[in-house]
Amino acid sequence: MTTDSYLLTVTEVIEETEDARSIVFEVPPELTDTFAYVPGQFLTVAVPSERTGLVARCYSLSSTPHSGRHQITVKRTVDGYASNWLHANLRAGDTLRVLPPSGIFSPKDLDDDFLLFAGGSGITPVMSIARSALEKGSGQVVLFYANRDERSVIFAGALQELAARYADRLVVVHWLESVQGLPSAAQLKAFAAHFTTYTAFVCGPAPFMKAVTDSLKELDFPRARRHQEKFVSLGGNPFGEVEEVLAAQAVLDEVDDGDEEGDEPGAAVVTGPVTVEVELDGEQHTFDDWAGDKPLLEFLEDKGLDAPFSCREGQCSACACMVLEGEVTMRNNEVLDAEDLADGIRLACQSMPASEKLRITYSG
Repeated sequence: MTTDSYLLTVTEVIEETEDARSIVFEVPPELTDTFAYVPGQFLTVAVPSERTGLVARCYSLSSTPHSGRHQITVKRTVDGYASNWLHANLRAGDTLRVLPPSGIFSPKDLDDDFLLFAGGSGITPVMSIARSALEKGSGQVVLFYANRDERSVIFAGALQELAARYADRLVVVHWLESVQGLPSAAQLKAFAAHFTTYTAFVCGPAPFMKAVTDSLKELDFPRARRHQEKFVSLGGNPFGEVEEVLAAQAVLDEVDDGDEEGDEPGAAVVTGPVTVEVELDGEQHTFDDWAGDKPLLEFLEDKGLDAPFSCREGQCSACACMVLEGEVTMRNNEVLDAEDLADGIRLACQSMPASEKLRITYSG
């Protein structure tokens, strides 16, 4: 299935730190609604590749929706092909193929009190949430930001300005490994213990997120007030057969014209007609003809529903839904943990029916 993607012009490349750059896109007026987003969401970007035409990567928006700005922030990693390519090659005036905003790492109410944890480049979506809450909400915002050293702090100047402007609502705590060492679980728990009524958002390296999340669980933060973002490098191509991919494939076909048989999709537990009740965007839909021959996401799209998605590979959480009744099996899952699964959260792009009736919601 082909996904609608768009060539956007880069208007600015901002050097945030030695290893982090922000990329600002121009979104033409006719795409304003298509690229509308909420704080904490991400863009999926096609980075040029000589072998495959492109590689897909998800980068969080560090800008705010109300600013009318579409800015992602990319931290270069030693072995990261995409981040290194963007840092070395991208300039103002260039174009990149981009999918519309997606993701579920977003607050439901900007008037909440927020406890935000960010590690390294995990500040990117957290910055969007913090700015939005301060500029459009009314609650308190506490940010715990961990970095290797002072030179690694992305948005240091912007955070200083926000702290001065919202001195009565924003508290920023910088934790530097070069000074304090890595934050321990006990230290994180002691810090969070002062804000147990707040809504928590956590983003950063996996060990950091686990330590924070474990601390929040020990403090009895309910699941509804614990949110965690995960970075995953996409292995598939969510852009479809765009010209970059077709050109690369033509080159490969000249080298190897042999036929290859792909793996058949895993068989669904239930193959007869399945009834599906779906709550999406506040509306209820009922269908009684899911044959189990395609994933839930594709079935809903065939029915004309604008169900959220990004990678279609089970490698991001953009298509996550909650199964309230019935069962599904997932072909692939690289982002949901045991607690997510226990709560009934599933990836619609990978879900096949395992019962004759399903009741699903996207409202979380």
